[in-house]
Amino acid sequence: MGVEAKKSDVVAIKRAPTSKPPFTLSDIKNAIPPHCFERSLIHSFSYLVADLTAVTVFYYLATTYIPHLPHPIPYLAWPVYWFMQGCVFMGIWLIAHECGHHAFSDHTWLEDTIGFVLHSCLMTPYFSWKISHRRHHANTGSLDRDEVYVPKTRNTLNASAFYLDNPIGRTLTLMVKLTLGWYIYLSINAAGRPYGTFASHYYPKSPIFNDAERILIVLSDIGLIGFSFMLYKAVMMYGFTWVFSVYIGPLMVMNAFLVTITYLHHTHPSLPHFDDSEWNWMKGAFATVDRDYGVLNKVFHNITDTHVLHHLFSYIPHYHAMEATKAIRPILGEFYQKDSTPFFIALWRESKQCLFIEPDETDEKNKGVYWYSNKY
Repeated sequence: MGVEAKKSDVVAIKRAPTSKPPFTLSDIKNAIPPHCFERSLIHSFSYLVADLTAVTVFYYLATTYIPHLPHPIPYLAWPVYWFMQGCVFMGIWLIAHECGHHAFSDHTWLEDTIGFVLHSCLMTPYFSWKISHRRHHANTGSLDRDEVYVPKTRNTLNASAFYLDNPIGRTLTLMVKLTLGWYIYLSINAAGRPYGTFASHYYPKSPIFNDAERILIVLSDIGLIGFSFMLYKAVMMYGFTWVFSVYIGPLMVMNAFLVTITYLHHTHPSLPHFDDSEWNWMKGAFATVDRDYGVLNKVFHNITDTHVLHHLFSYIPHYHAMEATKAIRPILGEFYQKDSTPFFIALWRESKQCLFIEPDETDEKNKGVYWYSNKY
């Protein structure tokens, strides 16, 4: 097992191929068992019910027993609860994410209703993010049109990034990303596609959206305002400490995992980015990497270790994703990227090695292909 893991990691850090693949999207699709494309409302709901049950059990155990533990054990017990509950929150968030991809059921109206409620309760603007995320899937790896984690070139990188390129600077940067990064992105489109003007997932007139979509942004905001009002009433009744302990703490853990998962799926030394002269959808879909989060792969409904498949066929339900991934790997061959490095180690490594992108000066034929670097 140890030898196999090391071999896997060696393969993972080799540059992904950027040539035209010797197969088509139809070839990949035909390799997947047909039932993997089938959505079962009952099956999908079973995972949601299981997650909501876990949330209820963790909440009951925490509020019933932790306050009565002898001092100072509660100061240790609450963070354990935050982590466990936050992981389940992440699983629920990902079910709402599946609703946005039409992978939960055959009924779009039902998916949007469930996704809207779940994401609003987790302080995510459902329709706003669904729209920008859909465009991310349509333009993955494009330096000109991708919506999120668009890397900087050496020339466009902010000077402060070079000053922060040291252990202390990286630690501070990661702390900000993992605590506030999700809301900074939603609020001002940080790390997103540059629009040349103010862009925000909360602003109906943002350039992220077209005129037909603006009413959906208003609905997303109404959902957030409505749930925020419920939190306000809870604070008035039970106090801020109680609300932080049972909800905000786990939400912060969820946000940290959300940033980590999305960052690591699209940031890796082996992954290319393309300008318009080289990009196409197929190349972009392969410009992502599967990661291993151990037992959390199941808690996170396998979005972590089946992300390559997700970019090829985002409407496949998560409960078929592992089977489908195994089916396509022989077809993809070297075009499939996977890294089994523990995520907390990979997070530090990628923050150090993937500072900016630049073309390979030795590759005269592919000047539109950019690779991560930290050498300046």
